[in-house]
Amino acid sequence: MCHWPAVVVATPAHSGVGDALSYRSERALAPGTLVRVPLGAREVLGIVWRNDDAPPEGLAEGQAREVAQVLDALPPLDAAWRDLVGFAARYYQRALGEVALAALPPPLRDLDPTQLARRLKRPARAAPAAVDPDSARTLTPEQAAALEALAAADTAPALLFGATGSGKTEVYLQATARTLAADADAQALILVPEINLTPQLEARFRARFGDEAVVCLHSGMTPAQRLAAWIAAHTGRARIVLGTRLAVFASLPGLRLVVVDEEHDPSYKSQDGARYSARDLAIYRGKLQNARVLLGSATPSLESWHASEQGRYRRLAMAARIGGGALPRLRLVDMNHQPKGALIAPPLLAAMGERIARGEQCLVLINRRGYAPVLACHACGWKSGCPHCSAYRVFHKLDRTLRCHHCGFTQRVPRACPDCGNLDIEPVGRGTEQVEEQLAGLLADVKRPDGGPVRVARMDADTTKAKGSLEAQLAALHAGEVDVLVGTQMIAKGHDFRRITLVAAVQPDAALFAADHRAPERLFALLMQAGGRAGRDAAHSGAAELWVQTWNPEHPLFAHLRTHDFAAFASGELAEREAAGMPPFAHQALLRADARTQEAAQAFLNAAAAATQDLPHREAVTLFPAVPLTIQRVANVERAQLLVESPSRAALQRFLAAWQPVLLQCRGLPEARGLIRFAVDVDPLSL
Repeated sequence: MCHWPAVVVATPAHSGVGDALSYRSERALAPGTLVRVPLGAREVLGIVWRNDDAPPEGLAEGQAREVAQVLDALPPLDAAWRDLVGFAARYYQRALGEVALAALPPPLRDLDPTQLARRLKRPARAAPAAVDPDSARTLTPEQAAALEALAAADTAPALLFGATGSGKTEVYLQATARTLAADADAQALILVPEINLTPQLEARFRARFGDEAVVCLHSGMTPAQRLAAWIAAHTGRARIVLGTRLAVFASLPGLRLVVVDEEHDPSYKSQDGARYSARDLAIYRGKLQNARVLLGSATPSLESWHASEQGRYRRLAMAARIGGGALPRLRLVDMNHQPKGALIAPPLLAAMGERIARGEQCLVLINRRGYAPVLACHACGWKSGCPHCSAYRVFHKLDRTLRCHHCGFTQRVPRACPDCGNLDIEPVGRGTEQVEEQLAGLLADVKRPDGGPVRVARMDADTTKAKGSLEAQLAALHAGEVDVLVGTQMIAKGHDFRRITLVAAVQPDAALFAADHRAPERLFALLMQAGGRAGRDAAHSGAAELWVQTWNPEHPLFAHLRTHDFAAFASGELAEREAAGMPPFAHQALLRADARTQEAAQAFLNAAAAATQDLPHREAVTLFPAVPLTIQRVANVERAQLLVESPSRAALQRFLAAWQPVLLQCRGLPEARGLIRFAVDVDPLSL
């Protein structure tokens, strides 16, 4: 008897290939089974999505290609996982196979059944969820109340609105312990926004639950490590999966708890391929698998805050720090009254010196890596632009290079201006390298309690590239081997630094007047999160301070920051967004186009917009004119976008679904010649 499995393979939405391809098989294959199938001249990994009774109309039995191999050593991917992938593909307007295959670890694509069987020699049994004896630690009244409310809550997601240092991580640990203890097959998924936050959280979960019960899933792992972790989760041997946004697609048949730490972080939104939000998919997955969902943040996203105001999320508040410590005091430095050209204002420098002399640590935040954003010639006006992007190459002093942070193009710093030959070319602006260098000089006369010189370190994407470097730098900081840490936003959230009593933000003003409507929200969150790294040890919390150097000290944002009043800030921002018809009171999607010329990109977008007149639900959406992106050229590819907006999420989704085949047709129009690719970005985080 012949069977007709419908198999999804990795084909992008713009390829025009349907969601599932029909194949022939001599044996019945359960949905979710991994198979290898021929596709053109290649043999690729696929997933059986359903079984049809007969071949599609117009396809003769002899024309159908046969399933080449069945990877039946692995249990099939369950219905809940397939429903999650199907929803993500529909909602984010991507091909089903594109989402499904991207969710699997890359090594699976190359393994045959024999090789896979070797990987599965280890018994697939659940690891014990034993909790160490030290785990029964005393909870604060707020922590206990949050746990009880979470246990008593219905299926609605819970928003844990906890101040920095209030003990949210302990709530995650206790909630996980209760979940695993209640069901021998239960699993928990813990999401963090960035890889650099996994080491300390992983250490705490392993110490609490044992090494065998916990696995990590993130892009920084080797392919073999990712495969082993994925298999452990899929087979139920791993009880706890800790990872970044890609872990939201991990196969977890026994999922009963989902925790999204720092849920406000934009890193949860993918910017490549299927542009999904891991936070939103986590909420949907909780509904699918009847799992509790806990969102945690000291500065929730305005979307989540609005949902809790409406009662769609249950808000759990933890306003007090562990040990009764105080939140850091805000010190605004008006740069209009400081020496011209000062990188660090004298009052701030003096405060840092006092802290270091007492054996305390300081953190300096500047959200720009490199030595300077641009190298310039003041004689002729030349600047270090990238020849492949509409952006400047950043000056990196340590290796004397000009490096584009968009396409990676790198050159040695020229000896003279390439245009006029002037030898006096200078860096303009400041980055982490420059701040590190200058602080070392400015603090040269300050001595630590042991009489030694000040130790200044830097932590950014450049210093943490090597394997193990991040862990080594964090260990040095925790051990007290660093007095001043300079870094980008990667050091401003999630870390538990016990000895830091002063945090300084030296250049935050750029976000105050940005065109992006989310810029104030991001700045407020960044500053509050950065300030939260100070005074986490209750014994030193009284001296904790957040210093902010600004040219606009009267800006309303700083008034809310001074009182740590996120609720008031959120209320004001939501009122402005409602008046302007912006998210969460409207729903948006971007049609992005990449082409060889800007004209071709915009021509495609304009043609796509013109072709919508007769589409269903067209009256429910507003299409704005096509415009170039802020950085319109990257790696010699011109980029443009078109905004689609609607007051109804359902209407927007129906319109986008009807628009997809039209977009495929528009791609072949003469005016779109030169188009490279297009993509739809649903719920974009930046316009």
